[in-house]
Amino acid sequence: MSSKKIYTGLIEQYRNQLPVSKDTQIISLGEGNTPLIQLHNIPSTLNKQVEIYVKYEGLNPTGSFKDRGMTMAVTKAVEDGAKAIICASTGNTSASAAAYAARAGITAFVLIPDGKIAQGKLAQAMMEGAIVLQIKGNFDDGMRLVKEVADEAPVTIVNSINPFRLQGQKTAAFEIIEQLGRAPDFHCLPVGNAGNITAHWLGYSEYACADSSLFAEVCTNGFADFSGKPIIDTRPKMLGYQASGAAPFIRGDMVDKPETVATAIRIGHPQSWDYAWIVNSESEGWFDECSDEEILATQKMLAEKEGIFCEPASAASLAGALRDIKSEKIPENSCIVCTLTGHGLKDPDTAIKQSTAPVVKVEASLVQVKSAILDNM
Repeated sequence: MSSKKIYTGLIEQYRNQLPVSKDTQIISLGEGNTPLIQLHNIPSTLNKQVEIYVKYEGLNPTGSFKDRGMTMAVTKAVEDGAKAIICASTGNTSASAAAYAARAGITAFVLIPDGKIAQGKLAQAMMEGAIVLQIKGNFDDGMRLVKEVADEAPVTIVNSINPFRLQGQKTAAFEIIEQLGRAPDFHCLPVGNAGNITAHWLGYSEYACADSSLFAEVCTNGFADFSGKPIIDTRPKMLGYQASGAAPFIRGDMVDKPETVATAIRIGHPQSWDYAWIVNSESEGWFDECSDEEILATQKMLAEKEGIFCEPASAASLAGALRDIKSEKIPENSCIVCTLTGHGLKDPDTAIKQSTAPVVKVEASLVQVKSAILDNM
């Protein structure tokens, strides 16, 4: 019999850095341990010496980074005796919450905007047994309702206002450091609710044993203690990119009616607003915006040139990075990591609409197939 240890998820992997005990019943689907892929073909078009990596979070069990936080949130909910969880979602959170609730044997209630959710994400939540409530409003309306309902009913909120979500999501920074052997110079992320950019900064700060004013508010069970030996001696500048139609960090104020093809970041009232501004200041990074056209063009380019298929919101991180490399805001010889938050199959309709790959119909004969191949070489 093989003695090889099977990877069983990020809580087991980073148990000493997470607020769990030896008796905690872990709810896991084997999340984390996602690949860090160096881009080869896209950087060669820039005439700039840079290293660009993508952290492909779309290869988590439900196809997005949300699984990192959800394993922690549901684990702690079950530990506290919860029988039901609830979330507002633009899609990925609902899919993840439904899956982990099913794994735990509890009920998931998910509030989603009516007609404003990609079909791949809706299908996941429905198949995984969640009770789906489609509201006549946007994500921000859903988030308001979730908070109100949690005060009236025995349900645990698993959106990123749940501090255990951020604890799970910080492990992506741990993995990047271990995969690279260092911290990158720049870390680029799509920003919607801003929990993920917050969580990454927690992870980098923890491995650097660095002071961060976030920890007093966000960390739980004393996990702000940096008494250990630093693993890294530098932290990256954190760059957050929003869709132009849903860019409160760029506008400097909340956006009441956000609109963008990148449904995962169609959020006008980020729940981690204050935390994200702290990250921006402490890391000496910046926020910027990308148009829907830039986002879709980058999604298509990444698939065609590198073979990596991400959902539209994910492409905002690379779209912003490429623009800032070209303008030299990100200098040459930098090491850059871009988080791809979700898999492209989350939103197949948007992908198909912009695809230019031909579908050639031919007779089932050697002559016809050979001719079609030669014509398209």
